[in-house]
Formats: sequence, structure tokens, C-alpha cells
Amino acid sequence: MSEHRRKTPQPQGGGRAAARRAAQQSTGRRAVPSRRATSVSPSESPSESPGEERQYGSRAEARRAAQRGGRRRGADAGGHGANGGGRRRGGGGGSDGPGGRGREHGDPGEKRFIDYPRHGRYGFRRWLPSWKLVSGLCLGFLGVLMGVGGISYALVSTPKVNETARAQNNVYYWADGTQMVATGGAVNRQELKYEQIPVEMRNAVISAENKSFETDKGIDPKGIGRALLNMATGGETQGGSTITQQYVKNSMLTQDQTLKRKFQELFITLKVAGEQDKEDVMAGYLNVSYYGRGASGLQAAARTYYNKDASELNASECAFLATLLKGASYYDPAGAIDIDKNNATPAKNTKRAKERWKWILDEQVKDKRMTAEERAKYKDFPEPLPKKKDAKLGGQTGYLVELAKKYFLANNTQGIDAKQLELGGYEIHTTFQKKRVQELEAAVNKVYKAKIRPKERPKTDTHVEFGGASVDAKTGAIIATYGGQDATTHFTNNADATGAQVGSTWKPFVLAAAMQYGVRDPSGGPEQSNSERTQVSQKSIYNGDDGLRIRDYTGKIWLNENDEEWRQTNDGNYDYGEIDLRTAMEKSANSPFVQLGMDVGTDKVKDVAVASGLKDDDFMADATVPSFSIGTSSPSAIRMAGSYATFATSGQQNDTYSVTEVKKGGAVVFQHQKKPKRAFSSDIADNVTDVLKNVVEKGTGEPARLEGREAAGKTGTTDGNRSAWFVGYTPQISTAISMFRYDDDETNKKREFLKMFGTGGEEKIHGNSFPASIWHDYMTGAMKGKKVVSFPEPKDLGEKVWGGGAESPSPTPSPTPSPTPSEEEEPPPSPKPSQTTPSPPSPSPSRTCSIWDPNCQEANGGANTGADGGGDTTGADAGGDNTGATDGGDNTGATDGADNGGAQGANGNPGGTGSIWGNSG
Repeated sequence: MSEHRRKTPQPQGGGRAAARRAAQQSTGRRAVPSRRATSVSPSESPSESPGEERQYGSRAEARRAAQRGGRRRGADAGGHGANGGGRRRGGGGGSDGPGGRGREHGDPGEKRFIDYPRHGRYGFRRWLPSWKLVSGLCLGFLGVLMGVGGISYALVSTPKVNETARAQNNVYYWADGTQMVATGGAVNRQELKYEQIPVEMRNAVISAENKSFETDKGIDPKGIGRALLNMATGGETQGGSTITQQYVKNSMLTQDQTLKRKFQELFITLKVAGEQDKEDVMAGYLNVSYYGRGASGLQAAARTYYNKDASELNASECAFLATLLKGASYYDPAGAIDIDKNNATPAKNTKRAKERWKWILDEQVKDKRMTAEERAKYKDFPEPLPKKKDAKLGGQTGYLVELAKKYFLANNTQGIDAKQLELGGYEIHTTFQKKRVQELEAAVNKVYKAKIRPKERPKTDTHVEFGGASVDAKTGAIIATYGGQDATTHFTNNADATGAQVGSTWKPFVLAAAMQYGVRDPSGGPEQSNSERTQVSQKSIYNGDDGLRIRDYTGKIWLNENDEEWRQTNDGNYDYGEIDLRTAMEKSANSPFVQLGMDVGTDKVKDVAVASGLKDDDFMADATVPSFSIGTSSPSAIRMAGSYATFATSGQQNDTYSVTEVKKGGAVVFQHQKKPKRAFSSDIADNVTDVLKNVVEKGTGEPARLEGREAAGKTGTTDGNRSAWFVGYTPQISTAISMFRYDDDETNKKREFLKMFGTGGEEKIHGNSFPASIWHDYMTGAMKGKKVVSFPEPKDLGEKVWGGGAESPSPTPSPTPSPTPSEEEEPPPSPKPSQTTPSPPSPSPSRTCSIWDPNCQEANGGANTGADGGGDTTGADAGGDNTGATDGGDNTGATDGADNGGAQGANGNPGGTGSIWGNSG
């Protein structure tokens, strides 16, 4: 052997370092040399084999090298910082992480107890939970849920039916706190034992409500799924609740849909199902359920609808009573228009009831609870007895109770519904003043007694109806209404929405819109800002000719749907010539306000009407046509009284209301909150009031004048003389009176408003006849003893503009501008020669004869009617001379104009017959 042969290296150290190296070699593991060690050791021989273990001279040096190697392995395994798990394959952490300290802190690949993010997975799989993790979470959740459920089940108690399901009276109070009536929830329930309930009734209810009742545990998942499927596919609606659930819900007397109530219902249902047998549940359900008409329980329902004992009911009658359990308000053939006047009518309810009655019988055959032969016996619907009216709700009381009930149901925030209210126990304090209600009813009855004679004039005096509402102008509280002659015989509340158009009582909204927004510049676009518009003064001059061509704000002639020119007529086809807006309101001329509405924008007129208190609902007419400005809308008397109250309060609007407070068991469950709003400026409101005051003092509303008091108001008459109105106010009270003919018989499928020509012995009904007379008589009593208050003096507002073809005089306008027609205007058509005109005011200096002279062909183009002095004709819908889709009239007829009295009648001149109701129009 050569002496230069390299010797095998011998270990230089011992102890734990040597043992550690030996252990690594024995397991086949190689120590990873430290870069730091190899780079900084100059004594290391370059001829060393690359894989050889570095030899160390002492145990301390070996220990330090081992520590450096551990840290290096932790870093190479994926450590990513001071505190955290690794980014590189192999997991591990930084200096403080799982792999940061090498073997002193465990294997960097060791799994955690909750393996998430997942060990040994990369990419999205690292974040995808394992089935073990998912299963564990589900089991944990179910465990918690079961624990909560067990505690809830132990804590809930079954309802005490005899205490909670007992119906009581509702007590209504007058505004002064005295009792008006106790009604609406009288106890009408007699419990039956299970054996007393007809088998036919049980079968009908099970087939209709809960097919699995006899086998389920109180909760029916299949039933819930079936209900959802039926709703999705448009099939027969079927509740997902079981009979047991409904029994629990009805016994608890809460119908709210909160999560808390549903949670309670679930556990109470399970407890009831576990503790009570099916017979008790069925008997309890049928004894507690509400069947409408104040009947709680099957026995009361049998007496109410068929006047027989429950044991005497046949399968067909049982099927109908089971139908009522779905909602008596919508399945009672008698209807429930006090709850929903649109969808709960007798006709709609009857249709629904028949369909569901038939369906329930057919379902029993499918469920083998009835044979096909027995089903064949019941072909005709078992008509129930007519609904009996509570005698205590006769006269006006029924209408007042209905209004208060509707208001409370619509505005309470406790979730109290009609069913709960009918079960009773509520104290309802209203705004109605007993004396005012009596005075309003007396004023209407005075007209009925003196003028309406259906036996003598069956073609004109039948179906004559009046409606009325009186509102505290300062608060919006409804102090009195007139809904009809008797709530037990006439079911439509005439104080509420009836569909009767308001005619020229709409014109104040047009004037207010002109003052609020101003007329548009013809050279600008339709959406002009207020700064680009010209605010209108009540002194502005407009063309008042009959048959006036109506133009849009740019001057383009408006065409109707048949591409015919829109020509606006006046009542009596009277030509007023150029007339200021104050006088046009006084005489209720149509053409100036129709054109003014077009110049301002009918959408702005609508905005002002809504701001004053009206609702943008089904009773608001089409606001895109010219006739909108003269009252084609049909709000209720209550709404009209409330909106005019906004003028009385100088533009401060208060919503009308009929209930101040509701209590149950001594606790307040509802309280009215006053929320006044500014509708428009006081200057605008006071100017409108000043114009309407002039209407009462010397215009069409003169019959409504109050002795020693200021009053403002407006008359209104509509197309075909189908309705007439007077709406007026003092600073304290606003009142609206309507009159119309309307067949209220539900069996008449083509009901409509009837014309009133000849009604009450009058040639034509105007707002200043019967409505103004009723208003005057009622307000005289209502204002008695109240402080005499004057309206605010109006400030000058806006600019004097000329519109509708009226031309501004040059250079200085005269007080009464010359009525020079526009060059583009054709002269209006001549009235019939047989018509006469009222005596004229002072003639315009520019005319050769008076515009009021019936013989002045230059001014009038022929003789005019004039007996009623022109007035409220609602909108010409078709082109052509003297035509008009809406008619009219409220005018006093200047100074003479008596009904049927010729040209000089009311003043007692030859040819006049006069009228006890004052001037017509």
C-alpha cells in the first residue's frame, strides 16, 4: 500500500453529535450541508466528496451545526415568515412556525386536529373541506339544534283555548269619549264535542286542509312541499300548515309572520301532537276557528249561515263551511266590502266560494272519503242565508264604524288584521263628533224630504245619493261624514271613494299649479325649470270663448285620439271673451282653465293636487289630456275636504284620519301621529283662497254664503250631469258635499252613474243647487258658537299673462283688456237661436255692443242660453262645434239665470220662474 494513500477519515468528535450522525446514517438520511458552513470554512479540502458528512472537531461545534441545519430544513420545507405556516411544499413554518425550530418542535409535516386548510393538498383542493370535516360540522350543528329544540320543547306550554279564543265586543267612542257603539266581536261560540261534529265536516276539512292529518305528527313536510308545488304551477292553493298547526295558531290569537312566532308555533305544535289525541285536536280546531259574520266555532257558523244545528248539516253545507276556513272575508257570498271594496265584493266572493266548494267535494272522492254516487247528489251550491245587519249599525253609525275600522287596519303597526279585530276586545277612539254627524244628516234629509220624490218621478228621482265629509282644517281629523241613508240597506259609503267625478272643484288645483310652477316659454322645452317659467297672477287674462281650440304650450293645436281638434266648451255654450282668472273661477268658465293647464303642464296640476292631500291612485284620471284640468278624477268626499283644508291652513297639509287611539286590555296598541307637511307657500294658498272667497260672495257658490262669516269654495258639475259637488271651507272647517245617481244593486252587472236632468224637479243639477244648499245648512250649525276668523289677506303674486289667444294690449294694458281674438282663431259657433243670456256686466269699451247682450251678434255670434250663466263642462273630447265629452256646469248665471226662468227669471223680471235653491249653475 502506498504511503500516499488517503486514510479513511476518523470521527473527530464524540458524544451526542456523534450519536446523532450515526442515527442519520443508520436510517439512510443524509444531513444537508449548510451553505453557510461550506462557504465560510477555508480549511475544508476541495477534494472532499460532495456527499460526505462534514466532520467537526468538538461537541459544541457539532451542536451549533445541527441547530443551523434544523433551521435550514424548516426554511426549505416552506417557512414563509416569522409566524406562519409554509408556502413551499412540505408545509412547515418560519422561525416561529411549526417547522421553524427543526426537530425541537416536531415534524413540520405533522397534521393538525382540525385539518383546514388541508395538509398535503395544493391549489383549490387545499381549501376544499374533507368529508370528515363536513360531517363533523353537520353533526355538531345538529347537536346544538337538538339541544336548543329540547330546551324550547320543555319550556313551551300548550295554549289555553278557553281563555285565548273567546271573542269580545269592540267598543267605538265619539271624539268626546262617550260610547258610540259596542260591536264587531260579540261572543258567538258554542263548543262541540268530537262526537257532535258531523263526519262530513271532518272529512271536508281533512281533504281541504290536511290530507295526512290522521297519520302525521303535527308537521307535514309533504304537505308543505305540495303547497309550494301548487303555488309554483298555478294549481289550487293549499296551505302548508297542518290542522294541528292552525289549531295552535288560532288558539294563540296571533297571525303575525315573525320568525319568533313561527318558531314558537313549531314547538307548541309538536307538543300538542305529542300530548293530545287527534280527536281533541280536530274538535279544538273546529271550535276555535272563525267562520265570518262574527261566528267563532262550527256550531255558531251552522246557526249563522244555515240556521240549523251543526249535527243537521249535510256534506254539501259542510264543504261550504270548510271553504270559509280559508278566509271568510273572501269566501262569504255576502261579501266584505268594508274589508276590501275591490276584491271582497259579493260577486267575486260567490265565484270563489263556488269553485272551492266544488273542489272540496271532488277531493273527498279522490281521498275515498265520499263515494262518487254521493258526490253526484250535490250539484247545486248550498246558498247560505243573507247576511243580517246589526241593528246597532243602522243610520250613519255603520258608515262611521266602517271608516274607523279601515283606517285602523291600514295604519296600525302591530300587525293586527281583520280577523283579530273581529275577535274583539279593542277600544277604538274616533274623531267623529256626534252633533256634527247629526247636523250633516239633517241637512241631507231636508233636501230628500223637500225635493226628491221617487214615487212621483221614478225616472229622475230614483237612486239619488248624497255623500259628505267634514274635516277639522287645522288637524285633518274627520269630524262628520254622510255615507248614505242607512248603512244596513245602502252598503256603499258615499263619503268614501264612489267614482263620482268632481268637475270644476278641480280648478283651484290648476290655479295653484300656475302660481307654483308658472307657465312655460313656448320657445323652451317641456321640462323647464321654475326660473324659466312665468309665475301666474290671478289677474292674468285668458280666452273664455266656447269651443276654444286648445293648444299645447308651444301653440300647436291639440288633437284627440281621432286626430280631431280639441275644442273646449263652456256650460250653456257661453262665450266669455277675454276674462281674468279670478272672474273665470267666479263664473266657472272651462276654456280658460283647460288652456291654463296646458300652458303649465297637466302633470304639474296633478303634482299640486297630490301635494294638497289627494292620492295618486285608481281615482286619479289620465293626466295627459286637457280635460284633466276640469275634474275628470273621482276622489272621495273625505279626500276633497282634506285637500281644500290645505288652502284653509295657508298651504300646510295634514292627512285626514278617523282614529286617535286604540287600546286593548288597557294597553295602547295604536296612536295617531300628526305629520304636517308644506304643500305650497302661504302666498299661493292665500291667493287661491281669495279667489274662492270671491266665488262664494258673488259667483257660482253664492248659495253657500254664511251669515257674518267668510267662506271660500267651488262648485262642480260633470259630463252628462251625472254628478254635482260643492267643496268649501272656513278657516276652521272644510266640508265637501257630492250628489249623484247610482244604482247600488249588486245584481245589476252594468251599474253606472245616471244622468240627473229633471232630478228634484230641476232642469239640471249644478253644484250650486242641492250640494251648496246642504253645505250651507250644515256649516251654519257647525260654525255656531265658533270664533269669527277671517282669511289672511293675500299678497300680490306672479305676473299678469295673456293666454289662450288673448292678446296683451299695447302699450299699456287696460283694466279690462279688449277681447281681440287671435288671428288664428276661428269665431266660435253660434248658439241655438232659442237660447237666452243673462243680463250683462259693463261692456268692454272696445266693443260696439255688450258681450252680454243676447242681440249682439258681433259679441256672441247669436243668442246664447245663459240661463245658468255658463259653467263647468268637463272637457271636449271630440272636435266639432258645441260638442264636449264632459259637461257641465256651475255658474250662478250672472245676475239673473234662474232655473227654467228665461233670461230675466231670478230677478223677478217677466218670463222668470225663479228657484228656491238660488241661481243654478
